[in-house]
Formats: sequence, structure tokens, C-alpha cells
Amino acid sequence: MHPTRYADWWDLELTVTERLRVLLADDNPAMLEVVKCMLQKEFNIVGTLKQASVVVREAPEINPDVLVLDISMGELNGFEITRQLRREKCALKIIFLTVHEELEFIRAAFEAGASGYVFKSRMNTDLRAAIKAVHAGRAFLPRAPIPQ
Repeated sequence: MHPTRYADWWDLELTVTERLRVLLADDNPAMLEVVKCMLQKEFNIVGTLKQASVVVREAPEINPDVLVLDISMGELNGFEITRQLRREKCALKIIFLTVHEELEFIRAAFEAGASGYVFKSRMNTDLRAAIKAVHAGRAFLPRAPIPQ
């Protein structure tokens, strides 16, 4: 086997196996599918969850690198889910992906323990960057104008 070809193959294998593990949670199945399709070429989507109680129960067990979570999740909101996960000492990185673009929601997300916040209206431009940033230990804030 040609050494260069072997090295190229090895690099490809590492890229595939080292993709970040992302868990998606949204009570809207159509939105889950859109986000999954958008991210699956670059990230390893390890699950899609539609119910808040399931997120609280399953996220620590699945142990993704990043949880992408909606605020409006039915019986519990994303802030409550995040606080519960933090109380259970679950250290996974959480990014809110939401329609809520007001400053009060952004503050509440970070106070609850989020690492990033992405507007659904900007997910095509911001979500991939947010996942990479929070995984690297940085916070991610929207770049768009934020209504006060």
C-alpha cells in the first residue's frame, strides 16, 4: 500500500470517529428533523428528544458533547431542564436554539447554566459555530441585534 494513501485513509478515519456528539431536544418533530439534517454531515447526532422529562432522564446517560435545546418544551421549559441537569452535576454543554430573541431570555439561559444561545432565525449561520465554540469552552452569543 502506498504510504500517502494509507495516511489519507487514516486521517479520514480519525475525522469520522472524532466528530462531536450532539443531542437535539425540541418538542416540534419537524424542527428536530430540520436541525438534524442540517448538522448530521458535520456532527454525530446521537439522538433527538421531544419531551422535557425524557431530556432530563436521558441526556446524562447519552452524555453528548453538546445538547442543543429549545426553550419551549412543554411540561418543563429549557431553563428548568438546564437547572435540573446542573443540580444533578451533569456537565454537558448546552446551547439554546430558540425563537426567543429578547435579552431577558438570553440572560435567563446563561443564568440557568447554558453555554450558548442561537436564534432559530439564524441557525443556518450560527448553530455550527456555536457547537464548536461551546465545545472548546467558549460562550456563544447571537451576533444579530438583540431587542431590549
